[in-house]
Amino acid sequence: MTLAVSSRRAPAADMNDAEPRYYSTLAPFRALFAAGLPLLTWHKIGPRPRGARLKGLYVSAELFARQLDELKAEGFNSISPGELPSQAGNTARQIVLTFDDGFRNVWEHALPRLRERQFRAIQFLVADRLGQHNDWDAAGGEVPEPLMDAAQVRDWLAAGNWIGSHTLTHPFLTQLAPAAAREEITASKQRLEDVFGVAVEHFCYPYGDWNERVRDLVMEAGYRTACTTQFGFSTPETHRFELPRLTARYPSRKLKNVVDWLRRAVR
Repeated sequence: MTLAVSSRRAPAADMNDAEPRYYSTLAPFRALFAAGLPLLTWHKIGPRPRGARLKGLYVSAELFARQLDELKAEGFNSISPGELPSQAGNTARQIVLTFDDGFRNVWEHALPRLRERQFRAIQFLVADRLGQHNDWDAAGGEVPEPLMDAAQVRDWLAAGNWIGSHTLTHPFLTQLAPAAAREEITASKQRLEDVFGVAVEHFCYPYGDWNERVRDLVMEAGYRTACTTQFGFSTPETHRFELPRLTARYPSRKLKNVVDWLRRAVR
């Protein structure tokens, strides 16, 4: 999960308030998507179980398909986080599709829909929890959800998608001692590379929790980029280890706030 406010905020994401901004449909985001490279993020795709506390982390398979269809109809093509813009604007209509935590319902419901529409995405995996459950959420009373196992991750990769690291155990990295944070960041990369035989070049901060010390550890570990939970889009000036993203979810009742912010952002 990556919903907590991060310790730093990218300039592109500065806002007048702390109201979260969510993506559900393309229409109010067209100007933003033309101004720079957007990175969309999802967590869980499929039915929301009874008792779920973090309801916004669930997107139905039907809504997910509609979101992809809109992007396809507008001519967007998906790229990896490593293919960041070298010039201002987004005339090539590129987009980065990301998933956090490695939930099995993404393999069940998102993978076939991505394949049908010829989109590719990156899944940020919790390396020590493959085939287990989201114990970092369940400890706080959230409904446990199964995570993708190694065979399902291989299916994901075989379809042309990518994987990245979301640490070993999904901790708050800023609350760890430097040696423990380094182990979470570095060992997760090595473990995923050993298991799946692919380069793991991209990182995602659990809970969006990071600071300069954590960011520098990620850089030292040999990653190429790192994703935050900050709201915004990427430009050639965006720090490659402070990438902003837009959380996708069901329609927000605060759409007017989103539109107001977008007008300020692209002015």
